[in-house]
Amino acid sequence: MEAIFHERQEGSLCAQHCLNNLLQGEYFSPVELSSIAHELDEEERIRMAEGGITSEEYRTFLQQPSGNMDDSGFFSIQVISSALKVWNLELVLFNSPEYQRLGTNPINERAFICNYKEHWFTVRKLGKQWFNLNSLLTGPELISDTYLALFLAQLQQEGYSIFVIRGQLPACEADEVLQMLRVEQKQRPKLIGEEAAQSSGQRIQKGELEQAQETSSHYDGANMLDEDEENLQRALALSRQEIDYEDEEADLRRAIQLSMQGGHRSDPPDSGSPAVAQSSGTSQSETLSPEELRRRRQVYFEK
Repeated sequence: MEAIFHERQEGSLCAQHCLNNLLQGEYFSPVELSSIAHELDEEERIRMAEGGITSEEYRTFLQQPSGNMDDSGFFSIQVISSALKVWNLELVLFNSPEYQRLGTNPINERAFICNYKEHWFTVRKLGKQWFNLNSLLTGPELISDTYLALFLAQLQQEGYSIFVIRGQLPACEADEVLQMLRVEQKQRPKLIGEEAAQSSGQRIQKGELEQAQETSSHYDGANMLDEDEENLQRALALSRQEIDYEDEEADLRRAIQLSMQGGHRSDPPDSGSPAVAQSSGTSQSETLSPEELRRRRQVYFEK
């Protein structure tokens, strides 16, 4: 397939692509086809002038735009026919009575040019196989011999005009290569618009995936920060509780000590055993449980 010359669509230059795909090379440029179109316009003007340059028909003709080309790159069938005459090639209408009377099987022809509205494309035999060289496709499309007649009939139903190429086409590399081997096409080419849409869709999907991944990463990071903050707050709360508990224990012990000192002042101990009384009081305060300390503290503050 690499040996097959295939120009892909650029602007509205389908007539140029059609001719070059037919001849299998860069034989015509927009400038050359424009030159042919201007020559045809001049020939038409000369014919119209034969009826008188002051006639209404002639003045109307001069005011009309060219029928052989326009600024978009479109070229008429007259331009294509004139370009092919350079190579001694002729266009014959496929469904004309003259051609149909010949009863020629389409697979015995060498090439067809198809036209619908302003689009032109070539169907050509290279080697022993047929190919659709439509410039709107991403590449040549293989057409089997059994499908060729059905393919042309389908184009006619869709409104295409089909022209048979008569004459000897110039030699080309693809024809020589495909005479020695046959092509197998596992995947049909797509329309250029479909390829672009698919690529765009893939880019959008990739962008959405990257955005989703970024959002997920940001969300996970935020969750981690929230969890860290929550753990920190919990640790601080526990720390404050421990500090409050220690402060409460210290206050309770001081209060009991003060209470005991107050009791000593109001009730002097026996002079014979001061050391024993103090030792007994100290021992009790050291062995009291936290619940007992809280109870005594409460009794002290209720006095």
